[in-house]
Amino acid sequence: METIAGERAPDWSSEQWQTRARGWVDEQLAAAGRRITGAVEPRVRPWSLVWRVPTDGGPVWFKANNQGTVHEAVLIATLAELTPDRVLTPIAVDPQRGWSLLPDGGESLRDVLGRDPDLAHWERALPGYAALQLATAPRADELVALGVPDHRPEVLAGLLADLLEDRESLRIGAEDGLDPETYERLRAEVPAYAERCRRLADLGIASTIQHDDLHDGNVFAGPDGYRYFDWGDASVAHPFGTLLVTVRSIRYAAELAADDAALVRLRDSYLEAWTDRYDRRTLVEAADLAMNLGAVSRSLSWRRALDTVDPARAEYAEAVPGWLAELFAAAPLQPDS
Repeated sequence: METIAGERAPDWSSEQWQTRARGWVDEQLAAAGRRITGAVEPRVRPWSLVWRVPTDGGPVWFKANNQGTVHEAVLIATLAELTPDRVLTPIAVDPQRGWSLLPDGGESLRDVLGRDPDLAHWERALPGYAALQLATAPRADELVALGVPDHRPEVLAGLLADLLEDRESLRIGAEDGLDPETYERLRAEVPAYAERCRRLADLGIASTIQHDDLHDGNVFAGPDGYRYFDWGDASVAHPFGTLLVTVRSIRYAAELAADDAALVRLRDSYLEAWTDRYDRRTLVEAADLAMNLGAVSRSLSWRRALDTVDPARAEYAEAVPGWLAELFAAAPLQPDS
């Protein structure tokens, strides 16, 4: 198995690192017949650095991931191979360093919804994402071997048990952490959580890539259709875990009640891709289970993203315990009619 060796604590501000990265970008653009025409525009987070790079063929985007999200580079290359109409095809990737260079994707679904907040846009975007997941399912084991985190139902309960031993990340007793009572409730919940994982696995829906942060800011909505990007939080998992973040983000943006019928319609537009092999009742049960179990996946994703010595991580530290506590707050959508 190839080991992906990204940089856990890269000093992205150092002249040495920037010279090396800029040289790589120059080299890849030259191979593509393009050249840089101006200063790069940086955006730095604890888990990644992004440069907007102006070129004579339009802007491109360079991304460097830290060790916790380094799998994104190899993942986007694989997705571009499997579903080239659903993602941006990278100009270049360096899986070992977690670097990628992508063309500009145009406006996002968030931009579109800002002009026209009709949820029909989401009804059209979700089936394409489902198609990507179905196309990727046969390669799930390969993706795990390449370093994409494994959050499949068969292992998720064990990951929860391990996470509960990481008292530093959970910040037990701290103002922005888990209170001791919630922590003990979570420890007591592990057997019931494991049983729900077994039930989800027994339903037989194949695990695949799961974006785990699919909101309107991570979908391009161009003339060639919808394309899905920013895969740093992704894992190989039950596909329907996507719905936790996606439905919640739509609900808050549209100011809808948790059981609004519009959210049920969106869920069903997503599930439609599986109706040729599973009955509707099974799909709805699986969606409810995956949404409930998904809080653990989100907590694990955040812990990986914050696996860095960058002091800026403190700004986001509450996300790890915060998402884990959501395990008690997750509620299914209203039953399918």
